[in-house]
Amino acid sequence: MTTISIKSRSDKQARKEYAEFEEKVKRTVFFSDLSPVVTSAVVSKALDQFGDVVNVEFISNNTLPYPVPQCALVEMKNPKQATAVITDLANYPFMMSGMPRPVRAMAAKAEMFADRPSSPDSEIQVRWVDPSDPDFEVGKKLKQLYKKHTVQTMLLTKVNTLS
Repeated sequence: MTTISIKSRSDKQARKEYAEFEEKVKRTVFFSDLSPVVTSAVVSKALDQFGDVVNVEFISNNTLPYPVPQCALVEMKNPKQATAVITDLANYPFMMSGMPRPVRAMAAKAEMFADRPSSPDSEIQVRWVDPSDPDFEVGKKLKQLYKKHTVQTMLLTKVNTLS
């Protein structure tokens, strides 16, 4: 079994970039249960009451062959505004675009960002898994589960778009 370790750079610039990214995460709210018709403009207008929206980034659903924005990362001007959004949406139903489903909000996590920089202290290990390794069976089952989930998601999406 071969293991490869990849150490990210640990210079001053990398630490600065990562610190800036961590501040961005603190200002960002993760939204789920968004309607497929919601746009960046709708999200910004709906959240104006809480403060200034800096950026809206929809998270694509990779299990579908077409983009359906069901989740989004919304960066507010400061962490206090982001906390206000999360607190109010936890206590009251909040609907966007007149859709009869309440939107859910929670604090964003670093793992949610596609463009996140690697931590200067992180180390990535990559290895081939031998078929006799117990992890091989786990990986194989996860792969099968992913395929099954993809088929189920496609079917549910098809049923929901027809009704």
